[in-house]
This record gives sequence, structure tokens and C-alpha cells, in this order.
Amino acid sequence: MTGIKALISGAGIAGPALAFWLARYGAEVTVIESAPARRTGGQLIDIRGCGRDVITRAGLAEAVATARTGADGLSFVNAHGRRHASVRADGFGGDGPVAETEILRGALVDILHDATDPAAAYLFGDRIRALDDRPDGVHVTFEKAAPRRFDLVIGADGLHSGVRGLTFGPDHTQLRHLGHYLSFWTAPNTLGLRDWTEVYSEPGRTVGARAVNRNTQLMAFFSFRSAPFRHDPRDTGALKAVVRSRAAGMRWSADELIDHLDDTPDFYFDACSQVALPHWSSGRIGLVGDAAFCASPLSGHGTTIALVGAYVLAGELAKAAGDVVAGLRAYEERLRPWITRVQRFGQGNGGAMTPRTSAGVAFRSGMVALQERLPLGDLLLRDQIRLSNGFTLPDYTPYERTRP
Repeated sequence: MTGIKALISGAGIAGPALAFWLARYGAEVTVIESAPARRTGGQLIDIRGCGRDVITRAGLAEAVATARTGADGLSFVNAHGRRHASVRADGFGGDGPVAETEILRGALVDILHDATDPAAAYLFGDRIRALDDRPDGVHVTFEKAAPRRFDLVIGADGLHSGVRGLTFGPDHTQLRHLGHYLSFWTAPNTLGLRDWTEVYSEPGRTVGARAVNRNTQLMAFFSFRSAPFRHDPRDTGALKAVVRSRAAGMRWSADELIDHLDDTPDFYFDACSQVALPHWSSGRIGLVGDAAFCASPLSGHGTTIALVGAYVLAGELAKAAGDVVAGLRAYEERLRPWITRVQRFGQGNGGAMTPRTSAGVAFRSGMVALQERLPLGDLLLRDQIRLSNGFTLPDYTPYERTRP
């Protein structure tokens, strides 16, 4: 790919991961990000199965292991805080309900960003305004920077991708609502959790917390079932009001966690949605990660498919030897069958996170307790474990030009 000029929109997970591999194959990479600097906050994320293999091939396994949260497992608790079902992270080959490799999103962003420095140029505080795919390349108009031409433009800019909107149209034609909303925020560790997660559910809503940052803080989370409703993702105050309203009256430690919404340094709220596109590219413009195939947090594989997607996209582009359009098509052809399976899993997993009824809450806890007690309890999670390891990474080492 020597001489190929690539522009990536989005400096989250998929964007820097793609920049890493494209630079290794010789491309000249620029990453643009609308935020003024790296987004160092964010929720806990899992790296499972073949996603861990990508991290290993990139030579970043040690850095990720050092930065992982150290969460040893999860317990479901009742209204009085009594644990009645638990699962450990070191079971099920590290790919069970609690992944063995869990890391704060901001920590993984830092690792990937550092791994691409100085191989990729980062442009923060700007965004793409227009894309014009011509015979000589993609002409890009930015909000602030001068216009430039690129051989390849990739949207790695998340669920509400601007590149996807410019290329394929409005979000509402591409997003599949899964009937849930999810929020995360950081709070002091007033629950005294140590390397552990506790989760409490009532019909249609779930609240929980996981110890992070050497047990000094909690990553609190709240989920509720709902039909889609309009919300402004930039109106943090209104979104916090939604969380308070939907969590009102919950027992356990819900009020204690909700009380920290106002002073949290980071707050996330969005619908659990999936991206459904007939194609992941058009001409020299493509998509990767949530922008292309978001499976929603309910899948438990969002970071994994972003890492694998970036690896395969860069590899197929390198394999295509400069034929960007052919590389984009080959990437989709190779990866889409597995992505479809991950999305189907996410569609059916909402009931496990936030059951509809009291009976559903009890059933979930009973199944987790059964997994813990049975010698062959991993059979109950066979499909999830197979899914995490259900894609075989191709070998693209023959196309490497440099090692960042």
C-alpha cells in the first residue's frame, strides 16, 4: 500500500486500530477526530476470542494486560445486597459472561494511539463536511482544515457515523433499535467492591457497578427497556434526567449510584441499536467498527469486532495491492458472515441483561448459579464461546512494509 493516502474519521477504537495496520502495510494515514483531544474516559469494554488474537499479532498484549481492570467476576444481588449467583472471569476460557480481558475504553484508546505514533497523523477538533468520490480519489471538505484528496476514506466514527450519513443517508434508515437504553458513569467506590461487579435487576431495568482504577472508583451502569424515543445526545442534563426518572424507586444501592450523576467526569447514554447496511462501502469510501456493523453493547462483542474488522480491512486492502475498491469488497465478503452471527446474538441477549419480569430475573440468576455449580457448566455458554472464537484471522504478514 506504499503511496496510498488514507483518511480515517474517528479516533476511538476502530480508527486507531485501522491506522496501526494500514501504516504497517505502508499507507500514509491521517486520522481526524471531532473531539478536541483523546477521549480518555468511557466505560469498561471486553476483548474476547479472536479480538485478543488481533491484540497479540499487533504486539500489544502486554500493554493491554497491564492496563486491564482486574475484575475477577460478577454477582447478581437481591434488593438487600445479598449475592445469590456469581460467575468468575477466569472460567470459560476467558470468554464467559465476564470476559477475562476487560479494560477501560480510554485506556485502550491510549494504547492504540501510542502504538500509531508517529506512523499516523492525528487531526483533533475537526470533522468531515463533504465527500466527493471522483476518478482521481476522494475529495474531502473539512469544517476547519483546507480541502484535501485521499485515495481512501474510512468512517470509524461510531454508531451515529457522519461518514455513513454522508455516504448512505440518514441514521433512521440504518439503525435497528433493540428495545433497550444504556448509560454508564464513573462514581466513587462507596460499595467497597474489590475487583468485582455487582448487578441488581427489577423487571425492565438493571443497575450495577464494577470496581475500576485499583478499586478506588466504580463504573456504574443503568439499563432499561423502552420503545425508541427522541433524545439529543448533546443534552447531557436532559439525559441524566431520563436516567433519574427511569431508575426512580429502585432498591439495592441504586439511589447511591444515581446521586453521583452530577459530579461524574464522564457520562454515556444511548439506545442499544444495531447498524444494518446492505453494503459497508461505496467506491473508495468505507466503514468499519460501529459505523459499519454495530452489534450493540448487548452483544458483548463490540470491541472485539472493531479490532477484528480493522485488522481484516487493512489486510484486504494491502492484499489488493492498490485496488482500493476491490479491497473494500473483499473485506466485507470475508467478514460479513461472522458479523451477522454476532448481531443475531446481540438481538437475543437483551433479556439476559434486563429481564422483563420478576420470573425472568429469577431465571437468569438460576441459570448463572447452575453454570457455577455444574462440572460442565460451560456447555450452557457454548454458543457464546464459539462466537467469540468463530472467526479465523487471515495471515497478512507477507504484505507488511514496516513495523510501527
